[in-house]
Amino acid sequence: MDWIGFGYAAAIMFGGFMGYKRKASVMSLIAGLVFGGLSAYGAYNVSNDPKNIQVSLISSGVLSIIMGLRYKKSGKLMPAGIMTGLSLLMVFRLLLLTMM
Repeated sequence: MDWIGFGYAAAIMFGGFMGYKRKASVMSLIAGLVFGGLSAYGAYNVSNDPKNIQVSLISSGVLSIIMGLRYKKSGKLMPAGIMTGLSLLMVFRLLLLTMM
């Protein structure tokens, strides 16, 4: 079971919900649900076959780029910097899974 992947997905969904709750950002809610859902589906795939990382890798890669650009523009650690770091860690973790 890919508990790390499911935890990452939950963090994305929670972040989207908090963006909506604090700033009334519907876009944050939608992005959190979409990327969180994709990440959860990817974690499910990895749980069934550790080499099936495509969905997780694409979703965490795209999210790391988007949030990295937001972090570069705003300079704020929360939430863009944290999500960039988590997403990059997830990308590296997934790439390590394929090497094992």
